[in-house]
Amino acid sequence: MAAAPEMRASDGDRDRVAAALREHVAEGRLTIDEFNERLERVYQSRTYGELATLTSDLPEIDLHRLPAAAAPAQGAHPARPDDKARSLKNAWTAWAGVSAMCWLFWLLAFVASGHFVPPWPLWVMGPWGIILLINTISGQSRRDS
Repeated sequence: MAAAPEMRASDGDRDRVAAALREHVAEGRLTIDEFNERLERVYQSRTYGELATLTSDLPEIDLHRLPAAAAPAQGAHPARPDDKARSLKNAWTAWAGVSAMCWLFWLLAFVASGHFVPPWPLWVMGPWGIILLINTISGQSRRDS
């Protein structure tokens, strides 16, 4: 914290202490009840000294290595290289499905009207397909380098 315990603390200082308390709960040093009690006192604290007393019985945590606010959600996993390929495959599958439905509706309108209907599904498929193609090509070039 700061050298002078009587100095006023900012919202950011309080948030850092709250993040440290969350890490201590995650590591089993505090119970949920203790955490809730200390967290309430964190946001009522006005000075660095008041904040320091809330963590004085706990070891220091390097919040740059353990960011509580940016921690992934329970069950989440870091992005793997095949996640990009899977998401591209899903995007192309969605494009193909929507395109097929558009062509089916166009065909039904063509048959029901008895005269030529301009192929409007191209306006759906074209821009979307071009964007997907660019993303696919740029994704492969990034993977190759």
